[in-house]
Amino acid sequence: MPRPEDELIPTRVTLLGRLKDWQDPGWQEFFDTYWKLIYGMARQSALNDAEAQDVVQETMASVAKHMPRFVYNPAIGSFKTWLLNMTRWRIIDQLRKRVPVAEFSARANESTTSSETNPVDQMPDPASLNLDAVWEAEWEDNLLSAAMTKIKRQVDPEKFQIFDLYAQKGLAPEKVADIFGISIAQVYLIKHRMTDAIRDEVRKLEKGPA
Repeated sequence: MPRPEDELIPTRVTLLGRLKDWQDPGWQEFFDTYWKLIYGMARQSALNDAEAQDVVQETMASVAKHMPRFVYNPAIGSFKTWLLNMTRWRIIDQLRKRVPVAEFSARANESTTSSETNPVDQMPDPASLNLDAVWEAEWEDNLLSAAMTKIKRQVDPEKFQIFDLYAQKGLAPEKVADIFGISIAQVYLIKHRMTDAIRDEVRKLEKGPA
């Protein structure tokens, strides 16, 4: 059995409790943490941009609808799995919207001897959507991305840009120092402090029930 901290649940019971109130500012934090993950899953399920955006909005609405009755119990299942199931059903809904029910039934009853490819046959089978492995692979990347986004809002924009150019884009420290008119030692120091800040934020997000 995995320990709660191994599940990388980027939320805390306190935040989940706040989400029972739709007007609570905690919803913005929740949205900022999860929307890219949900959108990415939808895109990897062969949905287009508009459909994926709808999945994000509908998943959030579904979470809001269930939150008043939601009780976090890791003995029953992780929040991560619960959110995956919410996302999966919204993706299935989008796939079903591609072919109206009446049209789907009519085409399904067409003769199988037709030489034309049936568009219905090209639609992914919702039951075959195995998103678990993809969700696991994307979870930690999304966690890091959410942490970096939050830190970016909290720090001096110039310092974050220095960190981004050096640590993320791989620009030589000498070049970064020259661009911003600072010493190479300052570039190293900013990178070190920014990395520590991001790691701390990831740890906070990783914390399961407290």
